[in-house]
Amino acid sequence: MQETVNNPEFLTVRQFAEKHPAFTAGGIRSLLFYRGPDAEKVGAVVHFGRRILIDESIFLAWVREGGTKHIRGVAA
Repeated sequence: MQETVNNPEFLTVRQFAEKHPAFTAGGIRSLLFYRGPDAEKVGAVVHFGRRILIDESIFLAWVREGGTKHIRGVAA
C-alpha cells in the first residue's frame, strides 16, 4: 500500500469542539446547516454515512481565510 503524503485528521463535531473550545458544537452545526456545501467544496468536512467529519487543518484554514465571515443571510 502506498503511503499518502497528506494524512488528514478527521474529528467529529463533538471532538472538534472539545479540542478547540473557541468553537461550540452547536455553532459548528449551525455553520454546517447554512454553509455545509461550501465547507464540503473546500474539503473542510466530509460525510461518512450520516456522520459528519471535520478535516481539522482544512477547516481551520477555511475559517482563517474568511470562509465563515458570513454564515447566514446576505453579506453586508
